[in-house]
Amino acid sequence: MRSPPPSCDRTHQTPRPPPCRRTTLLRRHPPRAAHDGDMDTVLADHAEDIVMFDVPPPENGARGIAEYRETWPPFFTWQQMGASFDIVELEVTSGADVAFAHALLRCGMPEELRDAPDDRLRLTIGLRKEDGRWVVAHEHHSFTDKTCLEEAR
Repeated sequence: MRSPPPSCDRTHQTPRPPPCRRTTLLRRHPPRAAHDGDMDTVLADHAEDIVMFDVPPPENGARGIAEYRETWPPFFTWQQMGASFDIVELEVTSGADVAFAHALLRCGMPEELRDAPDDRLRLTIGLRKEDGRWVVAHEHHSFTDKTCLEEAR
């Protein structure tokens, strides 16, 4: 969990989406459900063919709702140990049939967040409309890796 180097800092922000779009996305991927271990709510409105690339394995990602479901129990256990998973920033871009969102989250154990308060988890979500409703078709989670910066010194 590390902050991006200054050279990666964004200087241009897209306009904030209307509150209804931000609220809709939060309902689709609610941090509270993840924190509470509520599998039904976490999986609601996800595509059957979802693809997720996560920080922990598997390297090839989780493909399909069954594999996606399997990634959650270890995360729920980690949350029960006191971890945080809180949205700091969220931006949504939406068209008629597809949308994407990117977010920054405070994600870690209390001591990790205390030692590195500016570190963020980066989240990108791809959505599409199926039968008139939005479903999450893709998720990608990452942390900045500063080891390459340290090696360059």
